Amino acid sequence: MRILWIKSELLHPVDKGGKIRTYQMLKALRDDHHITFLTLDDGAAAVDARAQASEYCHEVITIPHRATRKFSLAFYFELAGNLLSPLPYAIKKYESAPMREAVSRLGSADRFDIIVCDFLVPAVNVPGKLGCPAVLFEHNVEAMIWKRHYDVQTNPLKRAYLRGQWHKMRAFEARECRRFNAVITVSREDRELIEREYETDHVYDVPTGVDVEFFRPATASGTEPNNLVFTGSMDWLPNEDAIRYFTEQIMPLVKQKIDGLTLTVVGRNPYPSLLELSRRDPSIVVTGRVDDVRPFMEQAAVYIVPLRIGGGTRLKIFEAMAMGKAVVSTTVGAEGLPVMHDQELLLADTPEAFAESVVGLLQDRVWAQALGQRAATRVRKEFGWQRVAEVFAAICSETVKDSLVA
Repeated sequence: MRILWIKSELLHPVDKGGKIRTYQMLKALRDDHHITFLTLDDGAAAVDARAQASEYCHEVITIPHRATRKFSLAFYFELAGNLLSPLPYAIKKYESAPMREAVSRLGSADRFDIIVCDFLVPAVNVPGKLGCPAVLFEHNVEAMIWKRHYDVQTNPLKRAYLRGQWHKMRAFEARECRRFNAVITVSREDRELIEREYETDHVYDVPTGVDVEFFRPATASGTEPNNLVFTGSMDWLPNEDAIRYFTEQIMPLVKQKIDGLTLTVVGRNPYPSLLELSRRDPSIVVTGRVDDVRPFMEQAAVYIVPLRIGGGTRLKIFEAMAMGKAVVSTTVGAEGLPVMHDQELLLADTPEAFAESVVGLLQDRVWAQALGQRAATRVRKEFGWQRVAEVFAAICSETVKDSLVA
């Protein structure tokens, strides 16, 4: 197939879940299909990001785009102005007339068999009439993320704003899911949610994958007995909420039972109050962006995923499993992954239960090792990226055939 892949950013550095999934998927697809990668470029990518695009596509086309820096004065003006827009801010800020014109031109030139809109965000720049079928690749059910932000927020003013964003996102997402030829999700749960909430039946799901050769334990000797590790982009609100939740409500309970407990938070753009907390509390280490998360995962006695907000599936859990780590997660954190409590990981949804699970694993290294080994065996056997890409390509191929019949 000739695929036009539409994205809102270049992929390098490949340092967050959505980028990792896209990068690995495209690397596998590139062997058998011709990939043209069309993306917005706000200048934030690595200097060599365009050159490195050859790793995952045959051709890259970039559209310059201005991005407002988060937490700047202009950012807050835009948030206020968004009250008057029918689009949620997370979509509106990526609206681009040049991108829309490029999609229209390329999609109508008989150059491609199918268009893949990667994430909901670029859909705002996909016109209604195209010369080939189009697929929406939903890494998350975005409206669900905003609903969960609203659910956990206690500040009345922020809560009111989040409610508006949630309803705007739901309306936009419903409209987009209905107009694309097919929607591909990353879990059965997300597929069923979209079918039910948005009343559409052209929805499919692909499994989540992991690079089982890259994420492989080097040695068990580097493990620090009472070290907990979390990895994830700290400029993504669900991750920020997760660490606030853990440090404020769970970690103090664990410290009552475990002397010398440490938490390492690995991920780009940590929020200011977390940096301040790490300066006051030496048991909390914040690395910022790192080139390779594996050494930090290697050190972990337990890998934690205390997410209360989110959608899609967490690649980080499969990565930790492939590293043979004992994982403790909330149900939301492990949502959409075919894993079972006390088989491949532990699930805990209250601060007390989460702390108890962490303490149990830290105190019983044999149990922790057995849990990690079962997880590694399962993920290596079933969830390599090549299999995931084959499923994705089959859905796209069937969508092309259906459009020709129609």
